[in-house]
Amino acid sequence: MMSGFSRLGAFGLLTAATLLGVTACGSGPAGAGEAADGKPEVVAAFYPLQWLTEQVGGSDVQVTGLTAPGVEPHDLELGIQQVGDLREAALTVYVKGVQPAVDDAVDQEKSFDAATAVTTLPAGEHEEEEGDGHGHEEVGYDPHLWLDPSRMATVATRLGERLAATDPAHAQAYQDRAARTAASLTALDQEFTKGLATCRSRTLVTAHEAFGYLADRYKLKQVGITLDPETEPSPARLSEVAKLAKAEGVTTIFTEALVSPKVAEVLANEVGARTAVLDPLESKPSGDYASAMRDNLRTLQTALGCT
Repeated sequence: MMSGFSRLGAFGLLTAATLLGVTACGSGPAGAGEAADGKPEVVAAFYPLQWLTEQVGGSDVQVTGLTAPGVEPHDLELGIQQVGDLREAALTVYVKGVQPAVDDAVDQEKSFDAATAVTTLPAGEHEEEEGDGHGHEEVGYDPHLWLDPSRMATVATRLGERLAATDPAHAQAYQDRAARTAASLTALDQEFTKGLATCRSRTLVTAHEAFGYLADRYKLKQVGITLDPETEPSPARLSEVAKLAKAEGVTTIFTEALVSPKVAEVLANEVGARTAVLDPLESKPSGDYASAMRDNLRTLQTALGCT
């Protein structure tokens, strides 16, 4: 007969073998950069990039937005878990210069900087005077490229190529979706071009200098009260903007949903203008990217007297 010790030993070996068999035949833990269902995990740094990644990635990826709705992307601070998520993701989509915390944490080998896909514009005109504290001066360009649909179309194409390289099994699907997304953004660009072609005024006085790409694309002139949404303008800057607004007959001072309108309202009272919200799309709007951009177009047409 088998001794008690031998029976227990045999039972232990049998249990171990059974567990190994379950592990080998089951669906085990996801690999690095993969969700539980095996899809690549892609982290998008803030809303416009999240929207674009969802359009191009479709059902073949799991997209996570790093910046919560209602939070200024510039202000994002990363915890240990978020840094780990960035490091483990199959791909991180970001714009260098928007979020210094992300710039420092991303794995360069597994990231896509949308700013590398397009021709960038210089940083704000009074960068040295204000000093925004958000790192724009470190990259030397204006990072708000998502407010130009034509540039976003280019980013969509490049993102499709990058996702195809990251997940070759679905390469054609990524490229097809990228092409459709680029086409829809090109159509949106044409709407802006036509809608802003003939306007009584072409000067945008904005709460902060976020609309440089939009102004550049559609032949408008941006005048930012401040460089970033949290910097108080100096009295000299307010006086300068008020003088320019009066000289150019500005009728609307633009403010933003996530920024206190107080300074814009003071300026509007000073120059005899009204205020209106122009969304820089740094956080998720009530609709999506395309609908919010069309809302911006209608706001601009009313404010600038476009026909």
